[in-house]
Amino acid sequence: MVAVTPLEANHVQGSRLQLMFCGMEFATPLVLLSGCVGFGEEYTRVQGFSHAEVGAVCLKGTTLAPRLGNPAHRVVETPSGMLNAIGLQNPGAHAVVHDILPKLDFRETRFIANVSGSTVEEYEEVTRIFDDSPIDAIEINISCPNVKEGGVAFGNSPEMSARVVAACRRATHKPLITKLSPNQTDIGENARRCIEAGTDGFAVINTLMGMAIDIERRRPVIGNNQGGLSGPAIKPVALLKVFQVYQVARAHRIPIIGQGGILTADDAVEFMLAGASAVGIGTSLFYEPLVCREINAGIMAYLARHNIAHVSDLIGSLELNAD
Repeated sequence: MVAVTPLEANHVQGSRLQLMFCGMEFATPLVLLSGCVGFGEEYTRVQGFSHAEVGAVCLKGTTLAPRLGNPAHRVVETPSGMLNAIGLQNPGAHAVVHDILPKLDFRETRFIANVSGSTVEEYEEVTRIFDDSPIDAIEINISCPNVKEGGVAFGNSPEMSARVVAACRRATHKPLITKLSPNQTDIGENARRCIEAGTDGFAVINTLMGMAIDIERRRPVIGNNQGGLSGPAIKPVALLKVFQVYQVARAHRIPIIGQGGILTADDAVEFMLAGASAVGIGTSLFYEPLVCREINAGIMAYLARHNIAHVSDLIGSLELNAD
């Protein structure tokens, strides 16, 4: 039997896994999530990895000025998950555009910038900087604290979320993907306001806030005291949030990247049934760097087993139980 390379395997899968997301062609529905693969070029060092296995790569969160990030510890493993509080360490938007983007091969996959800020004006300026670059799309991380409003996260308020999206919309014609926080009262209302403000897509969800405690030291393990929880522990929450956002977004044909605890093809299929057009792969990369290959193969097997022609036929096809 002749061995098949990842690139050849993707060709064999052909159009069954390809899809359009915010006007961009994705080779597969898998998206490597922001913060998990650095600024893109780091992950290419993983032996056996091929960009043909993913539809897009989200770059690390970027602010206007360079940031050193939070004190250690920044990452801690928790039951069925991981807490992180990196603190948006990055070299600043100008350095990313001038020093990092030229090293990326935009013929291999789509690259999505992740914009962060502490004021609406910073979001707008960073978006404007990325607008004048080869980046394919811009993800807005609205889970950052608003320094002008006492540190309340932009993403926890529909009004503030919409203000950020509107400001970024003014600064670019590139596709805008708003990353929604689960740490809010009504994610559907937030999604509605962001659609009105001009978002082209959503990423659902960002991490849940959590804490881990060292009982011997009687101190939080994370240097920042609290961090974002990711991994399988948050999957049920993420699935519900994707479903709730889809109820609002589908009428406007706004696509969703569903994310939160996806480890297997079954997980990915669940998110697509709930309404996701694409699925984000994050925490699972830390212990299985080549997991995307397994997930793509599993999705293909599911399509064949259920005689489904194309992966997009899964989107929002969940049948609810009768009342």
